[in-house]
Amino acid sequence: MQLNEQAIRGIIEEVVKRYVNNETTSTEKKSNLTPQGNLELTEIGEATKGLNKDEVIIAVAPAFGKYQTQTITKIPHSDVLKELMAGIEEEGLKPRVIRVLRTSDVSFLANDGAKLSGSGIGIGIQSKGTTVIHQKDLFPLSNLELFPQAPLLERRHFRMIGKNAAKYAKGETPNPVPQMNDQMARPKYQAVAALLHIKETEHVVKNAAPVGMKVSFK
Repeated sequence: MQLNEQAIRGIIEEVVKRYVNNETTSTEKKSNLTPQGNLELTEIGEATKGLNKDEVIIAVAPAFGKYQTQTITKIPHSDVLKELMAGIEEEGLKPRVIRVLRTSDVSFLANDGAKLSGSGIGIGIQSKGTTVIHQKDLFPLSNLELFPQAPLLERRHFRMIGKNAAKYAKGETPNPVPQMNDQMARPKYQAVAALLHIKETEHVVKNAAPVGMKVSFK
């Protein structure tokens, strides 16, 4: 099915309207809750270079789990982290979570994480859900696996991403995580994705060092 520019604009405007209305309602309902919901991320100082080759770093974006608490399709960040960490642990490796503050670009998030990871493998994830598996020796805009369509990522995908990252860390060559395809995803979510990215970028701290995080699930 082909859509003309006017139809696409109409879809985008309607999605943005619904998103804003839902956000307002959600904020009113959760006014008595902590901003993190079921996830508590505690800063434990500047993130250091890992020495253990059995670790995979998960590098979250500046607003992740703090100023934003769910992906573009409303998956709680607590669930996202649980799945990523579970996937890594199922392969016998250890996840370590850091927050990258200097950028909101998912490729640079992941590359920064990979460079600090003892295994040289890192996962970068934006608050809206866009995810990358990276390796320390690659250029930032290169990667091992990229998951650019956040609206199509489900909980099971995040677990598979964690598993694949761990497999790369073990020197294996896993099959890429299968990705769904929906031609309507871009026009439906493009404007909302842009809004969420703008909100994320507001919390970037230029030249700031990455921060180590203690993860607790309530």
